[in-house]
Amino acid sequence: MSKLTSRLALAATAMAFAGLTTTQLMAHGDVTPQAVDTSALPDIGEEWLGENPYTGNAKAIEIGASAYNQNCARCHGLEGISGGIAPDLRYLELGPSGDEWFIERYRNGSSHDGKVYMPPFGEVLGQKAGWAIRSWVETKYTDE
Repeated sequence: MSKLTSRLALAATAMAFAGLTTTQLMAHGDVTPQAVDTSALPDIGEEWLGENPYTGNAKAIEIGASAYNQNCARCHGLEGISGGIAPDLRYLELGPSGDEWFIERYRNGSSHDGKVYMPPFGEVLGQKAGWAIRSWVETKYTDE
């Protein structure tokens, strides 16, 4: 096999591999948030709360499950079970410290070294949707 043929084969392989991995990478970051109807939830005002006002609220959990599946499952996994792209939310601590971590990430997202690992959802989906998602996530908690 000539050097030119070897280089062409190597280049073709590299391009094919790049095409496959690019599709996977783009699927992670190119997400349009889906609106969440929170009209059935009690009003909690405009100022962001530090603790979940909907913990244990059956309607919030129902709304949160739908909102999670539409907006979060792509990265965090079905039922909150991560496949490794993003944190497994089943291990997110319950109570005020878990609420604090959750709402900080939900509102502001997460980025490192100029790369967005989680987009901010606070301004897009709002506080009620965030706490509804958190209420659903709480039902999936495990310490195992």
